[in-house]
Amino acid sequence: MTKTVSINAGSSSLKWQLYEMPEEKVLAKGLIERIGLKNSISTVRFGDQKEEQVLDIADHIQAVKILLDDLIKLRIIKDFAEITGVGHRIVAGGEDFEDSTIVDNEVLAKIEKLSALAPLHNPANAAGIRAFKEILPDITSVAVFDTAFHTTMQPATYLYPIPPKYYEEYQIRKYGAHGTSHRYVAQEAAKILGRSLDELKLITAHIGNGVSITANYHGKSIDTSMGFTPLAGPMMGTRSGDIDPAIIPYLVEHDPNLKDSAAVINMLNKQSGLAGVSESSSDMRDIEAGIKAKDPKAVLAYNMFIDRLKKFIGQYFAVLNGADAIIFTAGIGENAVNMRNDVIQGLSWFGIELDPAKNVFGYTGEISSARSKVKVLVIPTDEELVIARDVERLKKKI
Repeated sequence: MTKTVSINAGSSSLKWQLYEMPEEKVLAKGLIERIGLKNSISTVRFGDQKEEQVLDIADHIQAVKILLDDLIKLRIIKDFAEITGVGHRIVAGGEDFEDSTIVDNEVLAKIEKLSALAPLHNPANAAGIRAFKEILPDITSVAVFDTAFHTTMQPATYLYPIPPKYYEEYQIRKYGAHGTSHRYVAQEAAKILGRSLDELKLITAHIGNGVSITANYHGKSIDTSMGFTPLAGPMMGTRSGDIDPAIIPYLVEHDPNLKDSAAVINMLNKQSGLAGVSESSSDMRDIEAGIKAKDPKAVLAYNMFIDRLKKFIGQYFAVLNGADAIIFTAGIGENAVNMRNDVIQGLSWFGIELDPAKNVFGYTGEISSARSKVKVLVIPTDEELVIARDVERLKKKI
């Protein structure tokens, strides 16, 4: 038996899980928040216990040290030597990485170079890798790329209708994201449906603060909504999703607060979506509370969100020429009952129908009615488990 840590590093956070492999038993999990800010919070859950501490954590290296120290202090492990592998979620792998890979200095340099494709993610992902390498330099370190799952897309899908030189010289194309999640829930859907994945056509909807929809044909991604960066696709928590690109120079010319394209992209990434339209929150729970309070901006934000989800799911019925199932996953997808109901009601022409007794908070599995021509499933995503599995797979090749 070995122990593997799965790491999902954000710009100011570090989410982790410790697994006993190959049993895939979760020994502990945790979240370190507000890295680089005052009153950082580190939470560890193991067994039926929960430990939380508030302190100032300067950077990811200190966060990793606290994580590892807690494993010893709380007697989750006896010695660091018990940990034989660590896997890191990396959002953007570009065309350099078609699969997960062992991290060396060259791989780390490429991850950092690809930061332009995921400016909110890759720098933090790289920081997490560097932190572990500094503290546990001999551990097997694996990078698991969100984009790798989408490398099965064909040129007609991943290329943009612009002169070829921009792809050939600058690698401008659709890369997608959330591939680890889309891969996992598709595999789980096949188990629930009792069918082989290589005979299914699935639409997987990862709906959290970031939103991406994927058309999965026989286990492979053939189209996905996120593009050159994770800004593309449906409306999200703080991201605009797809807009007319001519808006960008127009705003630079007319809004004195947006001095260049970088400022506009920052606004589209961090100040748009549910938060931007509602002018209150990116959290769907807050939006639904605003709807109950008859806040017109919350109502508008919600309606726009539903509208974009229906459009993307609808177009993937065309891409797949029909689908066997729609899968909802991630924070909003797994928990927002009204959202699922309103999206599916807007797709009733396809013969899709939910079972109201199953489309309730906390229910997972099939939520469609017996009459529904397309199955609808709620499957909690488990990106950390996919990461741990890939660490074990690649360790065997060393």
